[in-house]
Parts: sequence; structure tokens; C-alpha cells
Amino acid sequence: MFERPQSGERALLVHMDVSDENHREDISEFEELAASAGAEVLGIVTTSRKKPEPKYFVGIGKAQEIKDRVVSDEVQLVLFNHALSPSQERNLEAFLECRVLDRTGLILDIFAQRARSFEGKLQVELAQLKHLSTRLVRGWTHLERQKGGIGLRGPGETQLETDRRLLGLRIRQINKRLQKVRQQRAQGRQSRLKAEIPTVSLVGYTNAGKSTLFNILAGDDVYVQDQLFATLDPTLRKIKPSDDIEVILADTVGFIRHLPHDLVVAFQSTLQETAEAQLLLHVIDSSSDKRESNIEEVDSVLAQIEADEVPLIQVMNKIDINGKSPGIEYFDDGTVRRIWLSAQSGEGVELLKQVLVDNFRNEMVSAELVLEPSQAKIRARLFELGAVKDEQIDDAGRFTLMIHIAKRELNKLAQQESLPALNEL
Repeated sequence: MFERPQSGERALLVHMDVSDENHREDISEFEELAASAGAEVLGIVTTSRKKPEPKYFVGIGKAQEIKDRVVSDEVQLVLFNHALSPSQERNLEAFLECRVLDRTGLILDIFAQRARSFEGKLQVELAQLKHLSTRLVRGWTHLERQKGGIGLRGPGETQLETDRRLLGLRIRQINKRLQKVRQQRAQGRQSRLKAEIPTVSLVGYTNAGKSTLFNILAGDDVYVQDQLFATLDPTLRKIKPSDDIEVILADTVGFIRHLPHDLVVAFQSTLQETAEAQLLLHVIDSSSDKRESNIEEVDSVLAQIEADEVPLIQVMNKIDINGKSPGIEYFDDGTVRRIWLSAQSGEGVELLKQVLVDNFRNEMVSAELVLEPSQAKIRARLFELGAVKDEQIDDAGRFTLMIHIAKRELNKLAQQESLPALNEL
């Protein structure tokens, strides 16, 4: 074998159109991925086959064509718009004599560039290590070397075995650290639940405009760029769409077609904010000709993280591009189906705020509650939930409470205790 070359930015893209749906990818999105990674794209080699070739993924003739381009254009990196097996990557690198990266590796590289927080960096490293563990053999030319020495029995430990052991050790260390982060996030969610502040999570295909919408709703300055995966680390902000309603708004990582499984698993704690939200705003690029397929991909990932049962409203963004007017569409039962707006120009954003107010105002109950002295346990529970806004005690020791509480918490309390009738305000 050859010594692996150093990474470079002069890249040649390879796209193969196959009849197998599991291997079919979008070539324009692939170009965006390469640009987002910072690669200097020198050209695209396209081909078509009924199914991938086992050794090189492409046929031997196309592999030779790629090799000729690598030599003539001084290509440093060949990017495949497909998931390659470890043996295919190894065979291609040996044949082309340059570095080869598949679609999964490219996405992992972009995530590594975008991660800013401690948690985000750990999550990306974990996904990279899991991906690398299946490909560890390909980069070594000295696997016959073994570590031996005085007092050691047998042939010793090969370099490959050493690296696998160290890799496993690092993965365990990262998992332990991420477990602590998950516990901290869970505590934060519990605190918000206790304070009765609902969470609204922005989800959607990458580059649909989630962060732009987040900024206009939260008055924040989250990084916004016209590129894939511009936002990676989750951002949470408290917003008040009206004087009496406040919610936590969460901006999360964008999804993409065939998002690597290792990334979904590694970002489980981050995506948990989505799974445990009270409402999802699915931000959609309404000007995209791939709108429907992008919606399907997002729905697929939501099902993976068990967030497909969370109430969802579609936000059709970028109406400033397609000339659509701002507005609201409803289901037959009167609930909101989708909102048309432009996060860039601000058209329709007030409609979204009003929908949030209506949604969560209906979820809250303001009422007067009279409790007997023997019902002090109910009173204590209401104070724990932060639901008591005012309290009066009469001469007989009865408590008259003015409460403001979420319906779900009130129903839960009613199941546990015998509540007297409420006088709703």
C-alpha cells in the first residue's frame, strides 16, 4: 500500500446516477456541501449504473477517467456523492493515489468545522470516531510492525490493534462526558417545565432559514450564512410574543438527505430539545423546487428521534422569492396547518407571533380556587408549580387562590388529588 497523502482543498466531485433509491443523491446539494466544506471544486465527473460496482463503486473505465483527471488537474481530494464501504474507499485511494472522501465523511468534516460549543465538539468527535473505527485499516502501511519487549509473551500488539484500543478508550471517555451534558440538559428541561415555560423548537432542512427566523423572533444575532449547516450548536432564548405569554425558542441543527446515522445518534441530547418541545415549527424553503422531498426527509429524521408525535406547524419561508402573499392555512378542525412568511423581509412574522400566542394562551388556565384547610397538600403542590399568583385566607382557614397553570399540569394534578370546582377567569 501507499502512504496516505495529506488532505487538500483541490477537489474533484464524483456523482453516479443509480436506479437504487438507497444510493441516489442530489448533485446540486452535493456541490453545496463541497462548497460549505471549503473545497475548491475543479470539476464534476458523472456516470450512471444500475447498481454500484463492488470494488471501486464506479466501473473500472470510469475509475481510470477519474485517475486521469486527478493527474492532469493536480487533484488533492476526490469526493464521492455516495456512502462508500471501507473497502471501496481503500481500493479507490490505492488506485487514484490521492485522498478519497465519501458523502458521510464530507458531512462529518463540515460538522467539525461548525461546532463551537464544548458539547457540539464532543458530539462531532464521537460521530467521527465511530465512522473512523470501520475504516481504521486503510491508512496504515506498517501493520506488520508489532510492539514486543522484554518480559512480554507472544508476538505483541499490532499497530492496528493499538489504535483500535485507543479509539475505543476515547469513545468511552466522550460518552461519559456527554452523559453529564445530557443530565444537565435534562435538569434544564425540568426547570422550564416546573416554571411552566413551553418550548418551541425550530426544525427544518438545512439552509431553509431557521436561524434568520430565530433572530427576528428572539432579537438575537445567531450566525446566519447562505450555506449548509451554518448553525450547528443549539441556541435557546426566551421570547414574549405577547405580554402574558412567554416561550423558550430553540434553534437546532438543520437536517439533510440521508443524514449519517452516527450523527443522529451523537446529537441525541441536542435533538432531545426537539423531541420534548411542546410545539415544532417546521421551517420550509417555499421557493425550492425540492420542497416536497425536503419535507419528507425532515419528517423521517423527526420519526428517528421520536418527535413525530409533537404538534407541528409548517412555516413556509422565503415568500419574498416566490412572490407568495403572507397568510395562514387551517386544517378542517380549525387548527393551524401552515404559515406563509419571509424571515428576511419580516412579512408574515406577526402572523406567526399571533399563532404562538393563540396556541399557548389556549393551553393555560387562569382561575380562582378555594381550598379547605385539609387540602393544604394541593396548595403546596400549586406553589411548587409556580401557579399561584395571589392568595387570601379567611377566618375559617380556607385558602382562596388565584392560579395561572398549564392545562396538562392541572389535569395531572386532578388525577392525583380531588380538586374542588374552579371559577375560570
